[in-house]
Amino acid sequence: MPPIRIGLAGTGRIGAVHAETLTTLPGVEAVVVADADAARARSTADKLGVEFAPDIEALLAANLTGLVITTATDSHPALITAAVDRGIPVFCEKPIAADILGTLVVIDRLAGSPVPVQIGFQRRFDAGYRAARTAVTSGDLGWVHTLRATTLDPAPPPAEYIPRSGGVFRDCGVHDFDIIRWVTGREVVEVYATGANRGDRFFSAAGDVDTAAVILRLDDGALATVSLTRYNGAGYDVRLEVLGSLGNAVVGLDDRSPLHSVEPGYPPSSLPAYPGFLDRFHPAYTAELATFVGVATGRMPNPCPPADALEAFYIAEACELSRHTARPVPLAEVRR
Repeated sequence: MPPIRIGLAGTGRIGAVHAETLTTLPGVEAVVVADADAARARSTADKLGVEFAPDIEALLAANLTGLVITTATDSHPALITAAVDRGIPVFCEKPIAADILGTLVVIDRLAGSPVPVQIGFQRRFDAGYRAARTAVTSGDLGWVHTLRATTLDPAPPPAEYIPRSGGVFRDCGVHDFDIIRWVTGREVVEVYATGANRGDRFFSAAGDVDTAAVILRLDDGALATVSLTRYNGAGYDVRLEVLGSLGNAVVGLDDRSPLHSVEPGYPPSSLPAYPGFLDRFHPAYTAELATFVGVATGRMPNPCPPADALEAFYIAEACELSRHTARPVPLAEVRR
């Protein structure tokens, strides 16, 4: 087997973390980084002792085994197609594109290509979510009637990020939508979503909300709720409760969960709450990238193809429409 060389486009916060993770993976012999901000890419390369490419063209020409994309969303379509056209397998952080139409254009362009494109939904690689999925598929829970998911950020992202984030459903809730599909093996057929703004004005100025509540109806009649907020001061709280006729499974309930019981005799945990997603999901991100190396080298099947990302995006799109129209929205209404 030729040397495994993984390129990385985009050395911002998540990109720098991924670059460092790639250097620790067995079998990866070289990591090559590039960024629109060449100075930032060079700084990352020097810090990690990896190769530097002065621009994307140089990166794509660096004899890569695979490419990891962590750049801004609007650059994803061109980078994905440029890599695939050169026969380079791709890992791309969600989303594929900024909207459904752009996503469909990329998927149509990839149709028939043998080059794999893996989309980043790291919760699929988290041990708790994987255990919940096993509990559902094994029948241990009986028939599932209710799911409750939360993604509660401790503090909002920078104000300048919000106008280009796609909104709380596409940027934040999409992870919950994907994992509910993945854990249950069911499809969402209808959504009802609402939102509120009680925090910084830059959310409403961008047409977004800082807190949201969603009800999902699945194709087998099960109901799911999703709670989202940018202002959970107690800490980063990401959980999933799966309730069935015979039992339940709870993901994300541990000594670092930012939950404080006020019942007598239940002292708070002595461990600090999770401060953010990088800390909470570090093992999952590592497993996800290790899987991508396996996909890129032909040793593993693609665990999250673009079609899966599209399904989660459809749910987010329906939520946004529901919020604006104050009514339930069938998924069929937003499918194209």
